[in-house]
Amino acid sequence: MALAISVFALLATFYQLYLQRAHNEKSLKPLPQIDFFDRGKVIYIHVQNNGVGPLIIESLSFTRNGEAYSDIEACLDLCPRSYMHMQITSSSKKVVLPGEFLEVFSTRFGDYAGEVEMNNVRRQLASLHLMATGRDIYDNEIVVEREFDWFCRHQQE
Repeated sequence: MALAISVFALLATFYQLYLQRAHNEKSLKPLPQIDFFDRGKVIYIHVQNNGVGPLIIESLSFTRNGEAYSDIEACLDLCPRSYMHMQITSSSKKVVLPGEFLEVFSTRFGDYAGEVEMNNVRRQLASLHLMATGRDIYDNEIVVEREFDWFCRHQQE
């Protein structure tokens, strides 16, 4: 009888370990979201981590006219010094902590810039699509995608 109780206690312990791991995996899940901002003289694109676990971003893939690019610089006809951009390679992955963001693209126009320059950036961004691929700390794959057509919502042809 004592042996049966010991085996049952051991099985219950292993089941508790399984439940604890499953709970931890769900509790530390990152929740990525691609955020846009276009107000005043500032335009940016962020990959925001709204979860409670870290997000390890392994790649960013931009699509323009059916062609895929790993860097936004190849997709835009803008001077690369006029905006901040992030490139992620297999050797330079980025970790986004909970409540933080990865700035994929941002630009701040000076007082000299007019609507023509800002609309040019919006028009070029509107033709893009971003797919961010990453992992959580339990090595589960996480993919978030978004079209950039949001940037042309107020433009008139």
